[in-house]
Amino acid sequence: MTFDASLVGGLRRSLFAGLTLALLLPFGLEAQSAALQTEGYLEPSPEILALVDAPRHENVLLTNLSPDGRYFLDSESEGLPPLELFARTYYRLGGVEIDPVANRSRNLTTRGSAGFRLMDAETGEARDIRVPDGHSVTGASWSPDGSRVAFLAHSDTETHLYVADVATGESRQLSTSPLLATRVTSAQWSGDGQNLFAVGLPADRDIEPMRPAVPRTPLIRITSEEENTLRTYASLLRDPHEEDLLEYYTTGQLMRFPADGGDPVAVGAPSMIESVDVSPDGMNVRVRTTERPFSYIVPASLFGDLDEIWDLSGEVLLEVERRELRDGSQNGNEDDDEEEPRRSISWHPGGEGITFLQRDPERSDDDDTGDEDARNDGPRMDRVLHWLPPYDEGTEVELFASEREIRSARFSPDADWLFVTERRQGTETLYAVELADTETRHEIYRWELDEFFENPGSLMGTSNDLGVSVVRLSSDGAHVYLSGTQYFENPDEDAPRPFVDRVVIRSGESERVFESDAEVFERITGVLDDDMNRLVLAREAPTMIPDSWLLDRSSGDLRQLTRNVDHHEPVTNAIRERIMVTRVDGVSFKVDVTLPADYQEGTRLPAIFWHYPREYSDVESYENTLRTYNKNSFPSVGARSMEILTVAGYAVIQPDHPTIGPSNRINDNYLIDLRANHLATIDALDARGWVDRQRLALGGHSYGGFGTINAMVHTPYFRAGIAGAPNSNRLLTPLGFQTERRNLWDARETYKNLSPFLWADQLNGALLIYHGEDDQNTGTFPDNSWRLIHALNGLGKTAALYMYPYEGHGQATRETLLDMWTRWVAWLDHYVKDADVNQPVAPITSVVDDSDAESEFRR
Repeated sequence: MTFDASLVGGLRRSLFAGLTLALLLPFGLEAQSAALQTEGYLEPSPEILALVDAPRHENVLLTNLSPDGRYFLDSESEGLPPLELFARTYYRLGGVEIDPVANRSRNLTTRGSAGFRLMDAETGEARDIRVPDGHSVTGASWSPDGSRVAFLAHSDTETHLYVADVATGESRQLSTSPLLATRVTSAQWSGDGQNLFAVGLPADRDIEPMRPAVPRTPLIRITSEEENTLRTYASLLRDPHEEDLLEYYTTGQLMRFPADGGDPVAVGAPSMIESVDVSPDGMNVRVRTTERPFSYIVPASLFGDLDEIWDLSGEVLLEVERRELRDGSQNGNEDDDEEEPRRSISWHPGGEGITFLQRDPERSDDDDTGDEDARNDGPRMDRVLHWLPPYDEGTEVELFASEREIRSARFSPDADWLFVTERRQGTETLYAVELADTETRHEIYRWELDEFFENPGSLMGTSNDLGVSVVRLSSDGAHVYLSGTQYFENPDEDAPRPFVDRVVIRSGESERVFESDAEVFERITGVLDDDMNRLVLAREAPTMIPDSWLLDRSSGDLRQLTRNVDHHEPVTNAIRERIMVTRVDGVSFKVDVTLPADYQEGTRLPAIFWHYPREYSDVESYENTLRTYNKNSFPSVGARSMEILTVAGYAVIQPDHPTIGPSNRINDNYLIDLRANHLATIDALDARGWVDRQRLALGGHSYGGFGTINAMVHTPYFRAGIAGAPNSNRLLTPLGFQTERRNLWDARETYKNLSPFLWADQLNGALLIYHGEDDQNTGTFPDNSWRLIHALNGLGKTAALYMYPYEGHGQATRETLLDMWTRWVAWLDHYVKDADVNQPVAPITSVVDDSDAESEFRR
């Protein structure tokens, strides 16, 4: 992205003129001023630093169970990633972020794990898998029998495929030349566990295409023939050179790697491979490849692609699907084929061929069948079909047919049973069909979809001996299991309770075999046997950190497998209240209040409201969101949790912020509901004596940042605001945003009213803006914040912008997070907690220069 350097430099000189690096007092206005003005990455107070940088990554819940039920696999993290990883050279090409040095996805460079641990499912004992020194690791996958683990290991310059032996923990490298891990970022096992498939660098790969020293073309954009409503994508290909780069860094060679060692074997010719799916018998591979032409108006995820099945020589056996470039136009996207498309295509669990759903085509009055009855009578059948290689036309075998549309069809491990889900007129039905007798349907459940509290759950799954996802059956093959969550009419009194029902396939008789405790939230993360006698649970309560436990259902014994540590006690011990407030139009909504752990009743605190506005077509739609509240959950604290501000002496208020109106005009009510929501919340908190309504701040991220700026230009309630990654000008998203589907010219006044940039002269209070310089979220490109700070500076308003290099829509690196907290607290203290509320907010006064001294805030 290109910025106006003169604008940025001018603002920097204006905002930071006379900046000091002098030693600062730990408290007071001088320290606050320095924390807000100092260039460099800063660190907050020790209390907040300890919470943000806490070793929460050392805690573990056991979720990734081996197919044989013996071990869990845990990825070991090193905590918050350093900025140095994010600052490494990378390309962003149509939304595809690439590390060109190492020929892999940038995400593999910035988000890798330090290692893997095997955790015994019976005892919780841990031992390490040996990984190569100096490498990060990703993409771990169990072999179908659970005896081995494949993973990718990343050095600074290469990625290689490794396989580890579970019995010994030793691993060895399988790839002899580097992988290309830009689109396909893990390896795939064959069903027999003998081979792994991944994408490598082409053997005859040329050097990277170089950008011409002199441009060979202007940048050209031409409108389409018809109206083309597209989102405001941030990352798009720019020119022919970027097209060439994308093709270069996504063209790879599919490779087969013998799991026991041996020479890798190339499969087919190099292609722009997007995904790989190996058949259970290991003899075929389903490959999706990107096709030209590319586009300058949509990201690579919408480029045309081809889905095929290859044999191990690379010969194409079947074209599964061809999708044209999805650039918003209709040209080339019309399906002229009268045949209904294949749906839910997957490998047959028996090992050979594919299964899919396909419905009979709609009949037309023009159908010339010569048979009036056949043309107009009879249902459109929906069929489950099995197709074997070499996929000759007309050789599909019908396994089952229904007169109603099938939503899903799943197999038993031996593929003798089919479990079919259908919906019609608000009713969902799940039934089983034995493929030896397809005329008989065995109903598992029938559920009226509007009966939320009667949800029967969904079929529990597992994998069969070939690694194919199938329905879990009891050891006698006579039962299936339904897993769900029981919700209650009053969630403030009754917490959700996960459950499992065992159902007799042939009769539908049901028995509850597991239900969470009423006072402890328990959910199943691992099933150790097919009769559900031994279950691994994640258990938590408001004062009990989540841990993994082994439940023996037959004896009722519980054994703790992990011993996680609460690294955030100053926050998890905070006082929490959940209240309902009612605004002037009678709409009631939920507000979560968090007060410091040492809060004294009757003390009015400075408060920060942290919010995210959401739209609803009616009050009932909003109220339905309250049904899933879990009063038994342990307070979750992360590096961005705003409850951390309780340690700094603030009440943290997190209100729901509903905007309610007709779905086609909902934003016409945005400002009305914005004012009503904030006023109702403030009045309710003031009446309870929790907050000082003269010392209030507002904040939010993304759409919450947008809401923050709107509130500060359209209400007088807040002395300060923190707006993260905001859009401030809806004229820059003229074809729609959030749930708004009208364009700017159909709803001109709404767009104008919801563009706080146009009302910046009315800003009340002091506004802090933070933004990731690499924000790729649609509609929140950083130019919003650059233009807004420029306008506020010109209007004499009190504001600051902190633009963080290499960060995206959500900030991630340790340096950035610590710096943000330092400046947030200083901003709030200066303009809210320690401010003279009888005086208007004013820009920070520069402190005296002493370049020989070092600020205690600077890292």
